Amino acid sequence: GEEHYNCISALHKSMRGSDENASLYWLARMLEGGEDPLYVARRLVRFASEDIGLADPLALTQAVAAYQGCHFIGMPECEVILAQCVVYFARAPKSIEVYRAYGNVKECLRMHTGPLPPVPLHLRNAPTRLMKNLGYGKGYKYNPMYKEPVEQDYLPEELKGTDFFKERET
Repeated sequence: GEEHYNCISALHKSMRGSDENASLYWLARMLEGGEDPLYVARRLVRFASEDIGLADPLALTQAVAAYQGCHFIGMPECEVILAQCVVYFARAPKSIEVYRAYGNVKECLRMHTGPLPPVPLHLRNAPTRLMKNLGYGKGYKYNPMYKEPVEQDYLPEELKGTDFFKERET
């Protein structure tokens, strides 16, 4: 019932708040109460990107490994795998930079009126002669061929200068 959602919320917020003791408590309360360990593991995968993100990119690897470990061996043996992951997440630095930036992109798409801007010609592949003749791929600079990043636009003209990582006004 509702307690299922209350407990996962408490676990999530305890990890977000870097409280490893409370995180372990809520995890154990869920598992000892019969919660599906794969449900918890799926939530940990989400948490790894939503709350830790680029502050510790290995968090996602930890979460996926925990999910796979739980899948392979099940309860009760997998409880320690989840416990390790939960403590790792509680101790990890946190960043919601990517979560917010992706939200800004989705908002940009939802607020757009009319047809979406086309992919710039220089970013399009040109697998046929006709496409090459139409200018597909023309002027594209292949970054690995240069010592430094090249100056090149990757967004449609209508979005030039947009930075989804900057805070948007609500």
